[in-house]
Amino acid sequence: MERSKVRKREEIVAQFRDGQTIAIGGQTAQYMPERLIDCILESGARHLCIYSIDSSDPDIGVSRLIQAGRVDRMITTHVGTDPLTDQRIQSGRLEVELDPMGSFIERLRCGGLGLGGALTKTGLGTVVEEGQQTVEIGGERYLLEPALRADIAVTRCRRADPLGNLSYSGSSGHASHPVIATCAGLSIVECDHFCDLGEIGPDEVGVPGVFIDMILV
Repeated sequence: MERSKVRKREEIVAQFRDGQTIAIGGQTAQYMPERLIDCILESGARHLCIYSIDSSDPDIGVSRLIQAGRVDRMITTHVGTDPLTDQRIQSGRLEVELDPMGSFIERLRCGGLGLGGALTKTGLGTVVEEGQQTVEIGGERYLLEPALRADIAVTRCRRADPLGNLSYSGSSGHASHPVIATCAGLSIVECDHFCDLGEIGPDEVGVPGVFIDMILV
């Protein structure tokens, strides 16, 4: 049997370095991988680029990294729930690219599937189109949204087994974690419940273990 993907906390901390792009699961401060965010903070890594649905609420999730001055750039869908993020943007200390929610998730999904990008009509005829490549198919025009691929994905699941098969529970668990878990060269997950092999049935697997490299229990 392949050895367990469970890793000691210090081994996970050692994976984070200056200048990395890190994709982080969770939405509106719900079901954030807080223990893995602790690991990022402990690593001392700076000048990070973060992919996340939002910048969380103050003192929670992604906001903790911004507050610590670790983030130089974000690709996200909104920042309205964290005043600190807005302050950093206005002062020029944080660069932010805002994407529509659907486009953002599809760009991550394409990154995980090895696709070049997603075609969408969202943003046509608006400032979103400026500088973007367009494609015409069947007489219809689309924006080409390039795939997003991260150095490290940091997510959370309800259950994980030794091989890294993951299952999720509730809308917070399913919102972004399964897509983000697949979009990086190194995928690290924290789990609420660690299971024996076989406890997660085939129909319950939300992300198969082939995508997962490290588990924090």
